[in-house]
Amino acid sequence: MSLQSFLASTVLLFSFFSLAQNENTAHCSKRSKHSNLIKSASLTVDQINQTELYDVHFYQLDIAMNNVQTNVAGTGEIHATAKSDLDSALFELHSNFIIAQIRVNSSPVLYSRSGSAIKVPVNALANENFVISIDYSGVPPTAASTPFGGGGMTNASSPSWGNRVTWSLSEPFSAYEWWPCKQSLTDKADSCAVKITVPDTCKAGSNGILEHVVNLGNGFSKYEWKHRHPIDYYLISVAVAKYVDYTIYANPAGAPGPIMIQNYIYDNPQTLINFQDEINETADFIELFYDLYGPYPFEDEKYGHCMAPLSGGMEHQTMTTQGFFEKGLTAHELGHQWWGNNVTCASWSDIWVNEGFASYSEYLMLQNLYPGQQNAHMTDVHDNVMSQPNGSTWVLDSLNENRIFSGRLTYDKGAAIIHTLRYIVDNDELFFQTLRDFQNDFADSTAKGVDIKEAFEDATGLDLTDFFEQWYFGEGYPTYSLRWNELGNDILLQVSHTASFGGVTPMFTNPIDVRIIRSGQADTIVTVDINSNLDYFYFQGIGDAINMTVDPQNWVVNKVGTIQFDQNLLGLEETNLSDDLVLFPNPSNGIFTVKSTSKVEQPFKVYHMNGKILTSGMISDGQTLDLNSLSAGTYLVEIGSRKKLVNIVD
Repeated sequence: MSLQSFLASTVLLFSFFSLAQNENTAHCSKRSKHSNLIKSASLTVDQINQTELYDVHFYQLDIAMNNVQTNVAGTGEIHATAKSDLDSALFELHSNFIIAQIRVNSSPVLYSRSGSAIKVPVNALANENFVISIDYSGVPPTAASTPFGGGGMTNASSPSWGNRVTWSLSEPFSAYEWWPCKQSLTDKADSCAVKITVPDTCKAGSNGILEHVVNLGNGFSKYEWKHRHPIDYYLISVAVAKYVDYTIYANPAGAPGPIMIQNYIYDNPQTLINFQDEINETADFIELFYDLYGPYPFEDEKYGHCMAPLSGGMEHQTMTTQGFFEKGLTAHELGHQWWGNNVTCASWSDIWVNEGFASYSEYLMLQNLYPGQQNAHMTDVHDNVMSQPNGSTWVLDSLNENRIFSGRLTYDKGAAIIHTLRYIVDNDELFFQTLRDFQNDFADSTAKGVDIKEAFEDATGLDLTDFFEQWYFGEGYPTYSLRWNELGNDILLQVSHTASFGGVTPMFTNPIDVRIIRSGQADTIVTVDINSNLDYFYFQGIGDAINMTVDPQNWVVNKVGTIQFDQNLLGLEETNLSDDLVLFPNPSNGIFTVKSTSKVEQPFKVYHMNGKILTSGMISDGQTLDLNSLSAGTYLVEIGSRKKLVNIVD
């Protein structure tokens, strides 16, 4: 689902959605952060546990609707398998609905009902299948129950085009407001069928393939949709209006055939004319994401859109509900077909899996198809993240819908984290291959944020523990300051940083780029590894610096403090690199003999050129310094207060 601000070069968002002003700032232990919290907006923990006693494998809806009211009437079926011997099964349906009858395996049964919780006897043995059929009718609740305005089912007229529409929007907890279901993220149905009877003047859109349109001969037609892929409860959808069908095709490289893009557009003749170019771009976006993320997960069926009067979009599987067409919004909702639909967050705490990657899809679309526009986009993303000093992308309160869908933390900070992760991997081929592998490994299932962490660790060999603790679970952002001094043709650089919410996340240890602006020479960009709030780096052969900038390519959410030349930095003088300390032979294979004017034992440190301390200890004049384990290259050796550059050769 798209939740970004309407900026001059980006996408608009639900105009009737306002974010909570006081976002979560609580910090929690690693144990609680990594646990799978069991929560529901409408059930008790005991009731949730009862729903987990069976697995859903198929939903079928056969309902009647129209485009002028939200009334729903018909039958919902839950096809499931008992995990163990099971006396009764519990599911949800809003208390507004009248239930005419419930059948189990075609036989009427008595049932109990408490609020939205309905319990029916199934008397199934372990691994035995059963079917619950519910005949129901009524008016879904009208009070807003989603963070996007409206409830699970809404009826409204388009303020721009005048067309009247009835449409569903179930994310995160509102599916039960219009159909009987089990609202569990980790229990995807293997498939679904949605049949909608509507007036002949209307069309009804839903998931999968439109297999039949049956003219009932009484002024009504039944639209029969079938989706043969796993699907989460909140992604099943309906939309009813006077539509025209505008179908186009995408032709991604490597696809077995063209991919249908079926669009239900308001039958107002000006609507398609107005949006046709933007709709046609959907094909370009599918072809791009097919390359970046892997095959479109539902390429044997379709992608498409149903228009409805909401100021954004909702990524219903294979057929997004969308209020208008604009490249950022369309790319975001399409990105969800991989991130959110094929792979779905395992809990609402990990909504980043859905929204972070869908939001980053906007950036990737701009980078690849509108090169140059992505820079201003990422600047806007970073500025929004830094508009407040705190807040984590991981969601502590997974029942707080405003927090789950925070534009600043879930969407923008979520996208920014992925951008920084791409920078840290420093290999686009490997980065996108890891995303493609993840889509394959977690296809048709659910994932947590830590699953993405582990996938990148396995693929790259990096340890991303600190990165995720600081950026995903942590809060705030760094502000960097630089001081530097020139020693001959070398540069000594001090990088310090403060944290905007230091009580929770006092330090950020991601690498950062520094641009060294040089007099009469090309600028040089160096990458420094941050290990603390105050780090030192030594660069050989980079002289004539006149200024520096931090993160010139905007990879990391950060602010910049002071940048200054300081000839007294560290109190170093030219003599610190003079002949009163000799390491010979230099270069060598890593074995050096120390010759020093000081005859007492002194502490030593050996630095990588990025400033990282590689080894340390005590040494005195005449002893051997064994650096044979280091790779070939240049290193800085500090003995006492003196420093010397050494070169190790193969």
